[in-house]
Amino acid sequence: MADKGTKKTNAARLLDQQKVPYELIPYEVDEEHLGAEHTAEVLGEPIERIFKTLVLRGDRLGLFVCVIPGAEEVDLKKAAKVTGNKKVEMIHVKELLPLTGYIRGGCSPIGMKKPLPTWFHESLMQYDYVYCSAGQRGLQFRLAPQDLVRAAKGTLADLIVT
Repeated sequence: MADKGTKKTNAARLLDQQKVPYELIPYEVDEEHLGAEHTAEVLGEPIERIFKTLVLRGDRLGLFVCVIPGAEEVDLKKAAKVTGNKKVEMIHVKELLPLTGYIRGGCSPIGMKKPLPTWFHESLMQYDYVYCSAGQRGLQFRLAPQDLVRAAKGTLADLIVT
């Protein structure tokens, strides 16, 4: 759960409601480096355990979420196939806040304005714990991958460029 000085996010409150065990891990934000590589470095964790949340739009499904390892790139063709779309694209960063309630560098797969269909890259399950954004810059969840998938009502799939 959260440290005494760490304010809970909506995402953390949702995990509490679902009785999902997690840790809230605060870290120093560098506005010039909002990517997962910086997060991994500051947390002293391998980049493979840091998962980033990407919001995409499909021609059939509409908005959906892909959660992938921090150093990887989403494969749009694979994402289209697993989501039943013919074509998908990343949403523009300016659309992120109005559509999800989150900003770049603080987008969590938990607690978006409206729940979106969510897919996690299958490599998530090879770890005993992983990190993902807790819903604001400078705050990560550390939790078991199966708990993250269950809380987000997610599905596992191959989503990355190989």
